[in-house]
Amino acid sequence: MTALARAGQLHRPPPRLLAPPGVYAPQYDTELLIRALGDEPVGGNTKVLDLGTGSGALALAAARLGARVTAVDLSWRAVWTARLNARIHRTPITVRHGDLGAAFAPGSFDLIVSNPPYVPAPSRLPPRHGAAQAWDGGLDGRIVVDRVCAAAARALRPGGTLLMVHSGLCDASASLGRLADLGMEAAVTDRIFVPFGPVLRARRAWLCARGLLDDDAIQEELVVIRAELL
Repeated sequence: MTALARAGQLHRPPPRLLAPPGVYAPQYDTELLIRALGDEPVGGNTKVLDLGTGSGALALAAARLGARVTAVDLSWRAVWTARLNARIHRTPITVRHGDLGAAFAPGSFDLIVSNPPYVPAPSRLPPRHGAAQAWDGGLDGRIVVDRVCAAAARALRPGGTLLMVHSGLCDASASLGRLADLGMEAAVTDRIFVPFGPVLRARRAWLCARGLLDDDAIQEELVVIRAELL
């Protein structure tokens, strides 16, 4: 089955999952990572960290598999949203306000999941406020992606796993190289092509001018990176 055909089988998380303005609403990338999470040996002794939790969709998916889950987000609105969604779904997770995994001791987690901001943007730095915090990743889309890689290498125990999703626009091979440099064995384990959303449609001319997007492109590639700390 082709990646494009499989995209049609993806189903977004339940509509009851709240995502108010300013909090990233679960989309294809979220569901792609939830599918990858379902392939991992997650159980009651698995300690999971969700970096940049947003609505809490990934954290709740891991908790439903039995994991002990901590979720982190820099946005207080996202923190409160994830906590509320956990209460609505009666699923226990710990949600903290903070910047990636800096506050956690090395080797604290068995599995890290992350759907970071990854869309290339005209600004060199990611926005400090507003909804675009959830998707803008700097000129090459990698400002937060690279930081997630570094945070995972620090917070995972030896043998622990990172699952991260991002756009093909920010270069999957660069992620694999970055993770290898950090002592992790990484590979692309899943990919799909999905229709452009409103952000890419609005940014299309700029992306084409920078050579990040072909003039005739009508779909975005999403990839799942799986990496184990050696």
